[in-house]
Amino acid sequence: MALWDELTGQDEAIAVVEAAAAASGIGGTEAASMTHAWLITGPPGSGRSNLAFAFATALLSNGGDDEATARQVAARTHPDLAVLSTDRVIISIDEVRQLVSSSQFSPSVGRYRVMIIEDADRMAERTSNVLLKALEEPPPRTVWILCAPSEADLIPTIRSRVRSVRLRVPDIAQVAQLLERRDGVDAATATRAAREAQSHIGMAHRLATNADARQRRERTLSIALGIRTVADAVQAAASLVELAKADAEAITTERDAQERDAAMRSLGIDPGGTIPPALRSQLKNLEEDQKRRATRSLRDGVDRIMVDLLSLYRDILLMQLGVENEPINLSIIDQLRVASAQTTPAGTLQTMDAIAIARQRIESNVTPLLALEAMLITARRRAA
Repeated sequence: MALWDELTGQDEAIAVVEAAAAASGIGGTEAASMTHAWLITGPPGSGRSNLAFAFATALLSNGGDDEATARQVAARTHPDLAVLSTDRVIISIDEVRQLVSSSQFSPSVGRYRVMIIEDADRMAERTSNVLLKALEEPPPRTVWILCAPSEADLIPTIRSRVRSVRLRVPDIAQVAQLLERRDGVDAATATRAAREAQSHIGMAHRLATNADARQRRERTLSIALGIRTVADAVQAAASLVELAKADAEAITTERDAQERDAAMRSLGIDPGGTIPPALRSQLKNLEEDQKRRATRSLRDGVDRIMVDLLSLYRDILLMQLGVENEPINLSIIDQLRVASAQTTPAGTLQTMDAIAIARQRIESNVTPLLALEAMLITARRRAA
C-alpha cells in the first residue's frame, strides 16, 4: 500500500499499527490492538515521523477516501489532525497546553481526532506533566501519537500510559533502494549516500541529492585527517563550526524568508512595505522563533559533524584491529589506511571518547567552538 512506502525496513512496526488502524474501524467497538496513546521510538533517521503520519492517515481514512485523506495529512490540513513539532531546543509548555485544549474537540469528519507530537523528548518535566493529564483522562475518540528516540527520553508516568512501537535502523541496501525508487537517484550514488549517512534516511536523501551537503561532509573528514599540531586543532575547530553554520543556513535561510513573506501577506503588508507599529510585535515574535530555530539548527549541524567524525575514527579503529568490514567512508579508504598506521587502537578509542564528551557538553549548552577545540586538542594530544 502506498501509505507505507516512505518507510523501509520497518515491517514489524508497520504490521502493528496497520492492524490497530484496521481493527479500530470494525463494527464500532475497540479491539485490543487499538489504544488511545502511542509512542513511536527509534534512532534518528529511522522514520518515526513518517510512521506517525502514515498511522494517522490510516486512522483518519474513511472507506475509499484514502488518497484525499493522505493529501490532507501530508499538508497538515486535515480537520481532525493536530501536530506539534519544533525546530527549537525545547517544546514550550504553552504549546502543549494549546494542543491539550484542542484534543478535547470531537472528530469532525472521521472516526478519530489524532494528536501528534514530534520530538516529544524535547519536553521539560513540567511540560510533560501537562500532557500527562490529557493521557490520563482522554476523550473517547482522541488518539495521541508521540515520537521520541527512546522510551527513556520521556518521564516514567507517560511511558506507563502509552503503547510503544520500536523502529530499527534499516540496512544500507534498504535505504539505497528507497532513494532509487523515491528520488530517482542512481544506484551508486544511493548506496554511497546510504552508507555514509549510516542508514539515516533524511541525511541519506540530502547526501544523494545535494552536492553542497556532500562537499561539506568531505571537507569535514579532510579537516580532521589534516590535524598535526595543537594549532591545527584550534583552527580545525573554527573551520568545523563554519561548516556547521553553512549547513544550518542552507536549511533555514530559504524557509525563514518564506515564513516572513507569508506573515507579511497575512498581515496585508506589501513586500518591502512599511510595517505599522501595531503589527511589529507579531513579526518580532516570528523573528525570535527563527533565531531559536537557528540555534537548534546550528547545534544539530555540529552534531552531524560529530557523527561523521565518529564514523571516520570507527573506520580507522576497525582497520587497526584487522576487522574485515567495509568502511563507512569507503571513498577515502587510502587515507584511512594511512591514518590507521599513525596511531594506536587505544589512541583512536580515546579520540572517540573525546567526541562523545564534546557531544554531551554541547547538549549541556557549552559553546560549540569551545567544545570542539577541547575535543580536537585532547584527541591530538592523545594521538601523539
